[in-house]
Amino acid sequence: MGKLGERLRAFSTNRWLVFVAAMWLQSMAGIGYLFGAISPVVKAALGYNQRQVAALGVAKDLGDCVGFLAGTLSATLPAWGMLLIGAVQNFLGYGWLWLIVTRQAPALPLWMMCVLIFVGTNGETYFNTASLVTCIQNFPKSRGPTVGILKGFAGLSSAILTQLYAVMHTPDHATLVFMVAVGPSLVAIGLMFIIRPVGGHRQVRPSDKNSFMFIYTICLLLASYLVGVMLVQDFVQLSDNVVVFLTVILFILLVLPIAIPVVLTLSSKTEHPMEESLLPEPSKGEASTSQEKEDQPEVILSEVEEEKPKDIDSLPLSERRKRIAELQAKLVQAAARGGVRIRRRPHRGENFTLMQALVKADFWLIWISLLLGSGSGLTVIDNLGQMSQAVGFKDAHIFVSLTSIWNFLGRVGGGYFSEIIVREHTYPRHIALAFAQILMAAGHFLFAMAWPGTMYIGTFLVGLGYGAHWAIVPAAVSELFGVKHFGAMYNFLTVANPTGSLVFSGLIASNLYDYEAEKQARHHQISALPSPRLLHNMGFLADGPLKCEGPVCFFVSSLIMSAFCVVGAGLSLIVVHRTKRVYPHLYGSVRT
Repeated sequence: MGKLGERLRAFSTNRWLVFVAAMWLQSMAGIGYLFGAISPVVKAALGYNQRQVAALGVAKDLGDCVGFLAGTLSATLPAWGMLLIGAVQNFLGYGWLWLIVTRQAPALPLWMMCVLIFVGTNGETYFNTASLVTCIQNFPKSRGPTVGILKGFAGLSSAILTQLYAVMHTPDHATLVFMVAVGPSLVAIGLMFIIRPVGGHRQVRPSDKNSFMFIYTICLLLASYLVGVMLVQDFVQLSDNVVVFLTVILFILLVLPIAIPVVLTLSSKTEHPMEESLLPEPSKGEASTSQEKEDQPEVILSEVEEEKPKDIDSLPLSERRKRIAELQAKLVQAAARGGVRIRRRPHRGENFTLMQALVKADFWLIWISLLLGSGSGLTVIDNLGQMSQAVGFKDAHIFVSLTSIWNFLGRVGGGYFSEIIVREHTYPRHIALAFAQILMAAGHFLFAMAWPGTMYIGTFLVGLGYGAHWAIVPAAVSELFGVKHFGAMYNFLTVANPTGSLVFSGLIASNLYDYEAEKQARHHQISALPSPRLLHNMGFLADGPLKCEGPVCFFVSSLIMSAFCVVGAGLSLIVVHRTKRVYPHLYGSVRT
């Protein structure tokens, strides 16, 4: 019993157990990505037009991304407290929405419906914060893979919940809303005492690289399997037993990663854990000396910028350096006499506070680039139901599920390949983000053209590129601005998502959609005596929501988003140019 108890304690405190539990939580926590499947249900039940649906979408995006309270509470509350708050919010918001959609509760004004969506989706920020902060503490030197995998599983949740919905064989689409209300809350409560810091930096093993590769393999298997299942279910009518069997295989793949902590616990005597630090330590001697030389000018750089004459920048390079050196010497003498106080600004790669980061051009370039890329991608995710219906697809679930899978692969792949870029080539991660944004621009262009099959290709490109944002950007910010205040900076970055959605979906896509729908409705009303039955079949009821049909519905808005993705790629390349000297310093000692 003594050995068994020791094994159980080792298993319960294994950092890989915490990571696997966080993966399971995230696989049910990305409820915001199901809005594209839920919005047609809400629209039909409440008779909303596209502008009202877009307002709900913006409320969902705000709830999904505004996590300042969650970030603040994470510094004082344990992880289980964060997960409990998130579970309560999720159940309250979406549970009430389900009661309204099924007419068991009276309909509320639009602003109160927005509050419900916000509260329900905001529970996800507690799930995300608890998972990310805990796992970054347990895996301090594997930020890229850790963030990519966790955020990837969050993007996979809509495909998992959609598959569970398929198993139920119910024609009631409101059941999907009920699953969103109950599923993530139950999983969070079940795992809330497992997801916690366990001193993971003292559990480093030589086999950790193989463990990550095993999880990457599971990720690829999951994505491939789900793509196959979704396509088969879309084109072939499967029996109930076959659908249940396919769902069982899905859950087996989700459970497989638990083998890692089990094997590590059983083989604990054959491997001796090591301890890892957050950043690679500089070597003694030359490295430290060069660092001191590098640091000295930076200590008084801010004062030089304030005190130097305005015309100094117009001088020749040699003369400018001489004048700046003289000014620095005077400032040092003044500081020694107490005449001036030298303020040390952190360098890139050190710990910035949020306020210090907000005055850096690099931070705002990253934020605006994220707004343009992720905001346009989120607009597609939120409007998949209307986009697919406009080009003739009756069921949007297939595209919602496929986008979830591509989003998952984008996050996992973005973390993996950007980690190769920084570790093996000591080059900025944002070069990978620029590539992802070019892919998104191509996807938006295909949506605008609406050629046969472009819905499938467009969702692939946009989903892949959108997912890559949320693996690359958080890891890059933690590298350039430090991890001490990462929670605050991450939650500020996430504000770019609803801001972009407000611009692209709330102001551009929805207004253009309603404009085209109204124009089509007027055209059919003045055509040669259309019968009420014909109007009903085409979706233009006077007392119902307007529908737009054809590629014209999202043509202009997709072209606009494609152009802005190209602008976002340009901003990412500017970040690459500005930070390419930083990464050899951060990763030069670990280059293989």
